[in-house]
Amino acid sequence: MRVIAGKARSLRLKTPEGMDTRPTTDRIKETLFNMLQPYLCDAVFVDLFSGSGGIGIEALSRGAKHAYFVEHEKKAQACILENLRFTHLADQATLLKTDVLSALSGIHEREADIIFMDPPYDCGHEVRVLAALREFPWVTEDTLIVIETSLQTDLSYLEELGFSLEKEKRYKTNRHLFCRKK
Repeated sequence: MRVIAGKARSLRLKTPEGMDTRPTTDRIKETLFNMLQPYLCDAVFVDLFSGSGGIGIEALSRGAKHAYFVEHEKKAQACILENLRFTHLADQATLLKTDVLSALSGIHEREADIIFMDPPYDCGHEVRVLAALREFPWVTEDTLIVIETSLQTDLSYLEELGFSLEKEKRYKTNRHLFCRKK
C-alpha cells in the first residue's frame, strides 16, 4: 500500500499484522480520492476506524490541513504513528486511541469537512456512528460523510437518521456511499 498523490506521493505505508484490518486497495483509494479532491484543500478530515491510517494520510498528502485518526487497536495505533512519522505528516494529525463512539467527543473543530468511516463489515457499526454524528455541532450540512461498506450492507435507514445519500460508487466487493446531514 502506498500514498497515491501529493506531497507524500509514492511512499509505502505499513499495515498492521494480522487480519484485523482491511487496507483499502490502491486502485479503490485512487478512485475515492479523485472524487474527494475538490473538497480536500485546507480540509479537516476525520478518519474513523483508521486501521493503518492510509486514508487520512492520503488526505493530508493531497492538501487537507488536519486529520483525526480514530483507532482502538494497539497494533493499528502503532502503525498509524509510524506511517505519520515516515510521511512527515505527524504535525498535521491527531490520533485518538479509543473506540469511535468515545472519540467523537474528542474532536474539537468548528466544522469537519470530510468524515470517512470504514468499519468492520456487516457488524452494524454504521448506524450507531451515524446516530452519534448527527448530535455533534462539528458535523454540519456541509460535512461530506463517506462510508465504506460491503455490497450487502443495508443503509436504507439513512433518511430516517437525518442524512441524505448523494452518491454511491460500487466496486467488485465493496462500495462507497457519500452522504450529508439534512
